[in-house]
Amino acid sequence: MAISLLPWFGFLGLIAILLVIDLGVLNRKDHIIAPREATIWSCIWIGLALLFNLGIFVLKGSQAGLEFFTGYLIEKSLSLDNIFVFVLIFKYFSLSPHLYHRVLFWGVLGAILMRLVLIFAGLELLERFSWVFYVFGAILIYSGIQMSKQQEHLNTLSQNKFVNFIKRFIPITEDYMGNRFFTRRNGKLMATPLFLVLISIEISDLVFAVDSIPAILAVTLDPFIVYTSNIFAILGLRSLFFLIANLLPRFYYLKHALSVVLIFVGCKMLIHQAYKVPIQISLGIILFIFFIAIIASIRRKAPVEEK
Repeated sequence: MAISLLPWFGFLGLIAILLVIDLGVLNRKDHIIAPREATIWSCIWIGLALLFNLGIFVLKGSQAGLEFFTGYLIEKSLSLDNIFVFVLIFKYFSLSPHLYHRVLFWGVLGAILMRLVLIFAGLELLERFSWVFYVFGAILIYSGIQMSKQQEHLNTLSQNKFVNFIKRFIPITEDYMGNRFFTRRNGKLMATPLFLVLISIEISDLVFAVDSIPAILAVTLDPFIVYTSNIFAILGLRSLFFLIANLLPRFYYLKHALSVVLIFVGCKMLIHQAYKVPIQISLGIILFIFFIAIIASIRRKAPVEEK
């Protein structure tokens, strides 16, 4: 898989600078993210993604530009389901709201590295074994069907075997130690409950990557576009969490829309040899699905507000 390393180094360098500014300058002190701050940061991350998208249009052409935007839209949409899980994780561990940002920051950093490995592994599999397209398609269809089960994530969290496994082999303090993931007691290194929260966040991202990466690979096989669209959506996930975590339950049909999108993309992968759906049509269908879900959600809650 021949790739030019210069754009990759440039992109990763840009992301590193943004993350250093984020945690090292703007968020050195842990605090509760207010809606106004979350709104500003959401606009900044979306603006940066669209600016990058414009650069893709100029440098690589309209096809690549549409592929980036579609991949970004899919990942951004699927990240809404991550927010549901993050809320459950924070409640499950009784995490103080002023620590949310720190956990999500390090969770995003882990996701950036993990997605790089998973994306190249997925591309390598597709290059070596064409039948993997059908496996990915089946995974997406299955995930789309399963997504409608509202309590699935809660049950998974309460029965998190990996977290229980960590507790068996790594000593954990009973109480949080400020914003520290590890501490020393009587000369012995111990993890804090905050470390378990971080591990749970990383596990949830790994689970969601099983859906999102095949979904974007159905749009394009260009590794740079797949990775950059994925990462820009992830980077904006933290501010989006603080902005809409409490609003998501009002959009009743959004989860159904995500389910339909996954099934659509899965079907697209299954028929890719017989018919390759043009990117313009894929983008239009995905936008239409979310438009209908949002309108239906608004109309559903309107009668309740009139009473």
